Amino acid sequence: MEVILKKNIENLGHTDELVTVKPGYGRNFLIPQGHAVLATASLKKMHTETLKQRAHKDAKVKEEAEKMVAKLKDMTVKIATKVGDKGKIFGSINSIQLSEALGKLGFTVDRKDIKIKNEPIKQIGVYEADVKLHKDVKESIKFEVVGE
Repeated sequence: MEVILKKNIENLGHTDELVTVKPGYGRNFLIPQGHAVLATASLKKMHTETLKQRAHKDAKVKEEAEKMVAKLKDMTVKIATKVGDKGKIFGSINSIQLSEALGKLGFTVDRKDIKIKNEPIKQIGVYEADVKLHKDVKESIKFEVVGE
């Protein structure tokens, strides 16, 4: 069964992609939840026309994401948090704090597009996270957890 995705579905595809799924998955989950529509002949024609029009806009967005990655690659983001004895953090550091720290530096990254390696982070130190700025642009960045 071929469907056109209306939302990004992890491990399946991105918005406006034409994907083949099992009939039960498409009929019972994707279509009723509004995540996809059935790919009929007329919708496929409209879909190809829409993709042609969006190609130029997508190229600009990808170029901006690559510029952002070039700036982020050499940078180490610092996250200040309350620390107890022996460098132990009260609570833990997650993608929300990292997203906010990147926002303060002028980079807008959604928390859902950040995957922190070696979670949960409960100690002071230098860590890495994978940041997805575009569906084709991903980068591993370093961030440092410091005490206030």
